[in-house]
Amino acid sequence: MEMANPIVKSQSAPDTLLAESVVLTRLDKAVGWARKYSLFPYPFATACCAMEYMSLSMSPYDIDRFGALLPRFSPRQADLLMVIGTVNHKLSPVLKRVYEQMSEPRWVMAFGACAASGGFYDNYATVQGIDRIIPVDVYVPGCPPRPEAVLDGLMQLQGRIATQKHPL
Repeated sequence: MEMANPIVKSQSAPDTLLAESVVLTRLDKAVGWARKYSLFPYPFATACCAMEYMSLSMSPYDIDRFGALLPRFSPRQADLLMVIGTVNHKLSPVLKRVYEQMSEPRWVMAFGACAASGGFYDNYATVQGIDRIIPVDVYVPGCPPRPEAVLDGLMQLQGRIATQKHPL
């Protein structure tokens, strides 16, 4: 009886070992992948949407799957500013200062109708959208937004982060 040869003739043994243990990519793609899954949010919570933000860490939604569970309460340690709720004109300089204290790269999420457009507060005291103060990357609609909508906005932001050019 003849024994079957265990070595496959189509590829040499070193090539087979190399293909099983090495992943080739560009450095900026690897940096984009790492930044995509290591977001450190700064929750700038001012109103009722903060209750929905708190539910994101609970088991049905589990924002930790997306690498964004641990909120940072210092803007110098955060790279995602989540503006959660109503911003009035008196508070707008504080929001601007928090944004300026964040290091680059930084991203902003407008969480809820009040942060995105002023919501139903059409008066002299409320900012009609935080994009009048700071640039916004992702808008999450709703009053208050459902946790699923927030996770969808987070995934959209992660897609943008992964495809951005990352200076090295």
